Amino acid sequence: MNHLIQLRHTLHQFPEVALEESQTARRILEFFTPLRPDLVIENLGGTGLAFVFKGKNQGKRILFRCELDALPIEDLKMSDHQSQISGKGHLCGHDGHMTIICGLGDKLSKKRPDSGEIVLLFQPAEETGDGAKAILEDPRFEEIRPDAAFALHNLPGYPLYQVVMRKGTFAAGSTGMTIILTGKTSHSAHPESGINPAQALAQLIQKLPELPKKLSGFALLTLIHSELGSLAFGTSAGKASLSMTLRAFDQNDLEKLIDLVKETARVEAEKAGLKIDFGFVESFAVSKNDPKLYPIVENAGKKLGLSIIEKPEPFRWSEDFGLFSQICPSFLFGLGAGEDCPQLHEGTYDFPDELIETGIGMFWEILKN
Repeated sequence: MNHLIQLRHTLHQFPEVALEESQTARRILEFFTPLRPDLVIENLGGTGLAFVFKGKNQGKRILFRCELDALPIEDLKMSDHQSQISGKGHLCGHDGHMTIICGLGDKLSKKRPDSGEIVLLFQPAEETGDGAKAILEDPRFEEIRPDAAFALHNLPGYPLYQVVMRKGTFAAGSTGMTIILTGKTSHSAHPESGINPAQALAQLIQKLPELPKKLSGFALLTLIHSELGSLAFGTSAGKASLSMTLRAFDQNDLEKLIDLVKETARVEAEKAGLKIDFGFVESFAVSKNDPKLYPIVENAGKKLGLSIIEKPEPFRWSEDFGLFSQICPSFLFGLGAGEDCPQLHEGTYDFPDELIETGIGMFWEILKN
């Protein structure tokens, strides 16, 4: 495993954030060149890469996906492979996920599947929710459209090597949403001459977090930022914005929550005589696991002698692998990164090298099935 561990450390040292992963993609391409895959697709959905290993006989096309991007967060853990790029770090473990898929490619180069095709996909921009969408919208995706897709994510807080599984929703869908209220500025001595959105903003701050209660399934609205006018004491504000993150375990519930927010905001804007606009960023579909793939993943874990648990509730965080579950049977599972491992997106997090071999083993057993 030494060459794979070294690869992981190199990727960790030179992180690139979403849509900037060109050097990371180059390193992955250099790794795969001597492995002689049957098909290589570069610049897929931007900086993405796909490597295809074909069997001798016709069969299903199975896709294994990992992520290229890092986070715009400082790497605070002192190590011989600490990030060399200021303000950026692989603090979600995508360096480890990439290394696992590289290890899988290494094995496939020595033993092709008996039938069908194996696609190893390195996807850009997972952290922003843009990558999977860009991959699926690239016309060349039709060359690798799978019959089934698999992915894993390391999970701090769970025992090292433990396989964490769920049928149905594995991770929530979410979206960042901003409401923009536009009125009319005026002198602060004559606020009646303008249209100040302050009261409408105050009403929305009170009312919007209560909207998820109107839905039957789990939903959550978290206010993250608000802005009113500017720091000019002689001016009555004429513009305001309110930003929030919406989450739900069901895609329909997420869409309903968005509609409820829009409806509530429009009512308050109309009362105050304000113009209203909406903006959306970082939209993630619900990650939904196909129950027919559950026993395949479960058997892989059993064959490796790993502890396996069924998580009673989906994770509240989001993963844009959810879009793959809308185009083919898909399955996302977790691998425990250690109960004392710092949480994802924390400055002191570092992917455990011990998981590389386990991740390769899980994917290898899955493709054999």
